[in-house]
Amino acid sequence: MKTERLDGTFAALADPTRRAILARLAEGEATVMELVEPFDLSQPAISKHLKVLERAGLISRSRDGQRRPCRLEAAPMRDIDVWIERFRASFEERFRALDGVLEDLQRKSRKPQRKRKS
Repeated sequence: MKTERLDGTFAALADPTRRAILARLAEGEATVMELVEPFDLSQPAISKHLKVLERAGLISRSRDGQRRPCRLEAAPMRDIDVWIERFRASFEERFRALDGVLEDLQRKSRKPQRKRKS
């Protein structure tokens, strides 16, 4: 997996409008005009977002007569999943250790405290 490709994917995903566009495309392909509808943005602004997503490989466009539908592409998301997976085992081990500490603290707090004589 190339670092530049991963960087481009993360950069494209950094914008909430682009993430919302991807969420919409996860439901199925859509034209630019269909993607403009839910946003308070102009068609040229949405087109700029689409170009960023397309350069990152997150979407593709095709021609269907006059229509140019956009569709979600899965490969860059798989790359992110592979990258995150490298860290998952470490995170899970840390969470297990934290669970153990919390269980010890709970056990200790349940034990009745003996009163000390002064």
